[in-house]
Amino acid sequence: MKPYWIVLLLLAGCASVAFQPEPKGVPMLDEGIKSYKEGRYREAVTDIQGALDAGLSKNDQVKAHKFLAFTYCVSRRETLCREEFGKALAIDPEFDLTMAEAGHPMWGSVFRSVKRNIKQ
Repeated sequence: MKPYWIVLLLLAGCASVAFQPEPKGVPMLDEGIKSYKEGRYREAVTDIQGALDAGLSKNDQVKAHKFLAFTYCVSRRETLCREEFGKALAIDPEFDLTMAEAGHPMWGSVFRSVKRNIKQ
């Protein structure tokens, strides 16, 4: 085998790793986050939960649970909000909110409470 064939074979192997299809739930997650930002909370919950059911990467699962928590908190459903933050932290114990998110009056203290309880 000539040396350039070896390079082509190696590149072909790398290409199959580099071009993994995105998990099926990603478009639904994007739609759910869009619905959340537009204040359509019922649609947001349906789409985000559907995205979780369809399959997401671990990072996207955390993101999905975060946005479900936000949706439940703004809908004054604190128990569900706490549960979703707990699910996000169960997937990634290092998960944290951004500075802007952490200061939000509807969910900032809820998140801190859930995170504190998990660390104990």
